[in-house]
Order: sequence, then C-alpha cells, then structure tokens
Amino acid sequence: MTVLEETTGEPIGEPTDARGRVAELHGIRTQALAGPSEKATQAQHAKGKLTARERIELLLDPESFREVEQLRRHRASGFGLEAKKPYTDGVITGWGTVEGRTVFVYAHDFRIFGGALGEAHATKIHKIMDMAIAAGAPLVSLNDGAGARIQEGVSALAGYGGIFQRNTKASGVIPQISVMLGPCAGGAAYSPALTDFVFMVRETSQMFITGPDVVKAVTGEEITQNGLGGADVHAETSGVCHFAYDDEETCIAEVRYLLSLLPQNNRENPPQAETSDPADRRSDVLLDLVPADGNRPYDMAKVIEEIVDDGEYLEVHERWARNIICALARMDGQVVGIVANQPQTLAGVLDIEASEKAARFVQMCDAFNIPIVTFLDVPGFLPGVDQEHGGIIRHGAKLLYAYCNATVPRISLILRKAYGGAYIVMDSQSIGADLTYAWPTNEIAVMGAEGAANVIFRRQIADAEDPEAMRQKMVKEYKAELMHPYYAAERGLVDDVIDPAETREVLIRSLAMLQTKHADLPSRKHGNPPQ
Repeated sequence: MTVLEETTGEPIGEPTDARGRVAELHGIRTQALAGPSEKATQAQHAKGKLTARERIELLLDPESFREVEQLRRHRASGFGLEAKKPYTDGVITGWGTVEGRTVFVYAHDFRIFGGALGEAHATKIHKIMDMAIAAGAPLVSLNDGAGARIQEGVSALAGYGGIFQRNTKASGVIPQISVMLGPCAGGAAYSPALTDFVFMVRETSQMFITGPDVVKAVTGEEITQNGLGGADVHAETSGVCHFAYDDEETCIAEVRYLLSLLPQNNRENPPQAETSDPADRRSDVLLDLVPADGNRPYDMAKVIEEIVDDGEYLEVHERWARNIICALARMDGQVVGIVANQPQTLAGVLDIEASEKAARFVQMCDAFNIPIVTFLDVPGFLPGVDQEHGGIIRHGAKLLYAYCNATVPRISLILRKAYGGAYIVMDSQSIGADLTYAWPTNEIAVMGAEGAANVIFRRQIADAEDPEAMRQKMVKEYKAELMHPYYAAERGLVDDVIDPAETREVLIRSLAMLQTKHADLPSRKHGNPPQ
C-alpha cells in the first residue's frame, strides 16, 4: 500500500531517520482516519447515515476519544481479500468520556466490508470489551454491520461467539448499551439482545434473525425489512428495542443522557446531581390528578412528573406494554427507578408483556444500585385464554422473582386499587419492600368489592326478595369492613397512610434513610429464575 505524505499528498519514500518515520506514521494515520474513499463516505451520507467516526464524535466529549488498534488489518486470503486490507478492518474501537466519565465504545464502519465481522474485526471488539470489564466502565456499541464476513467462514462465526461470551460476563457488572444504526441480521442480533439497553433509528436500522427473502421462501409471507425488524416494530410489538428515534443525532444524545443516570459499574452508585427542586415541595395537584373512583382512568405519567425532580424522567420501553411504566428519574438529585401501573391502558392490569418489561427493569436497577420506587394502582392480572395459554403464571413469576431478589432500597406506594396476586407481585411489604405507603384513596383487597360480595354472599343474594338491592348492600358492607383505607395500616401491612401532596417529601426522606441499606443474598452460584 502506498503511503502519502500528510500535508503534500506526495508518496513517502523509504524513511531514513526518526523524522521520516514520524512522517510515515502521520501518512498512515491520515489514511486510516479518512476511511476507504470519499465516494464511500458520500454513499453512507446518501443513506441518511453518519460515518462511524462522526457517530463517536457525537457520543463522546470533544477530543476525548482515544483509539485502540487503529492500524489493525486482517490476515485472511482468498476471494480477493489479500488485495484489500484496509486499516481498522471495519471497526473503530477505543475509549473516551461522557460528561467527564470514562466510556468504552466500538463502532462498525459500514464503508469497509459493509461493517461485516471477520477475525481481526472480532478480536478488536473482544479486546475493547475486556478493557471495559477490567476498567469497570460502560460499553457502548454503535452497530452498523452486515453480519459475518462470509469470505472468512467459520472464523467469523467464532468471533461472534467471543462477543456473546463477553456480553454475558459483563452483564450486571458494567452498563452495556447497543445503538442500532444500520442492519443487524442473523446471529449478530443476539449481542444487542444480551445488553442492557437497545436504541434504534427509524428507517435506517433493522434487526432480524432471518430476513424478508428467507421469510418469503419458507412461509410465503411478503414483508419489507422495516416491516419485519424496523425500529417501530421492535419498540411497539416485540419489545426488543427500548428506545426509538427519528435521527441519529437525537438517538446518540439520548444515549448520553441515559449514561448520566447510570453508575460506571456494579460497585458504584449512580451519579448524584444538583437540583433546585425543593425536597419538601408540596404537590396539591395530586389530589385532583387521581380520581377516588377506582373505575375512572388517569395518566400515571402526570403523577410521576409531579413527584420527581423538575418533572423529568426517561421512560424505558415507552411504547411496549404500555399498561406499566418503567422509568429512570431523580429525586433530590438521587437516581431512582420507577415502576408504575398505567390506568390509561388496560386499566393498569398486569399481563405477560408488562410482567416481562417490569421484571427486566427491576433486575437492571438492582444490578446497578438504583433504588426502586413502585406506584401501585393495579386491579389484578389480565384474565383470558390467551394469557393463560401464553404462560401468564410463568411470566408473572418473573416480576415476582425480580422483586424478591432485589437488595436495593425498595419503596412502594399504593395510590388506589391493589387487588389480588398483582398487589403481592408489585413489591408489597410481604415480599420485601423496605417501606410501604398508601394514599387515603387506597383499596387493598383480594379482589374488587363487587366480585367479593358475589362470592361470599352468593346465597343471601340469591334468596333475597330483591337480589340486586341485597347485592348492593353486601358490596357496601364488604367495603366498609375490609376495604377501608386504613385496614392494611391497622395490620402493619402499610407503614403509613400519607397526604398525597406530601408524597415527594416522604419518598425523598425515606430514600435518604435507606441509602446505607445493606442486604445479603444466600450464598449460591446463581438462582434459577422462571423463563
């Protein structure tokens, strides 16, 4: 390969001294930084996509990136590979900072071999992953690759195996974030699936195990790439994607925001932030936001906005399983994870997808020392043949297991309904919540009063001269006896019934007390959670 002088562009002859060697080095680095060609860069931009280096510049603080193995080239031969050995081998690896904190990154360069993974390419990724684990710092992958490099055969497949093994080793140790900025097909899709968060960009990123052509050949179904595995599909239907955005700039900016809410590793706490939002701020508007009538819906998101610092929070899986909200926010500057039923969707019931979504979120918070605050307004689990046959018992148990296994500070707040098994699963005191509060509008019971009265007083209602009047009488009696707001508090199942307007202050004071909480799990290799 001819090396050009950095300033004049003239070929460099054989260097004879140190200055010549340095000039040679600068020429090589210029080529590595420029990439394969201006034409390839223009083609990337024409697709509405940034180059790998442009993406890294957006992600990291200015001039903080330090590249590793920039001059790496593959050693493969055959199928014309020996004549094409570009520097970086199609992946840029290194570290830098985000808001001053170290972050490791690798980015596929689609301009080189379509970002396809070969042996040298994979080895670079393995190295940067090992460095991130050893340094105890987050790893961000900027994915834009065409899968395994077919010309290198099984060596490429082994490279993916090494990535999966390291994803698993790093799980719960350092935050792992996958940013999908192009195609991701076949086995390559499993690395993002093993990470903590997946970001996607509409129209330009897709994820699937088998592409549209294979689907058509096997099943006869015709579908586009975006219809099969685009950002909206994975954000709304499959739940594979946690965040979806319209453009790369917004997407990468949100990755930076997420990193600001996460610790460097499982041995640290999330970063504290200054806030001008008073810890003792009253929220009288909460008295009007949540109707006392349990049959009337409301937007739980507005409740969360009233309680957290400056009304700001980052919702995870916002468009999937909307009957439950999972979000990261700050309270008095401290990062908290919020799990909340959403009465606006399916009345806030728990179903298969909501259970899976919340379980994974609780596990993530527990792994990275993020306290969990749970807002309950849940009428139960969703009934139906599809739910039972789909394994609601098994999937609901995932959320139960996640809460029971969590050792971070856990506070639950019952706003209104908390019925049946769903009440227990949503971090009740009986499964280990450190503190449980309730509003005066709470109703904690095995089931709703109407259903309970129909079961308990079935004979009295059937034998009455006016069954409906008797039923209403029994419903009222059941409510007065077992569903009044202080029944659970009288039995020590709720630590306090609080004024809704004081919720923010109560939660912040409780979180401050629990900051020094320490809890040990039994000695074991690992649990065997329901799948």
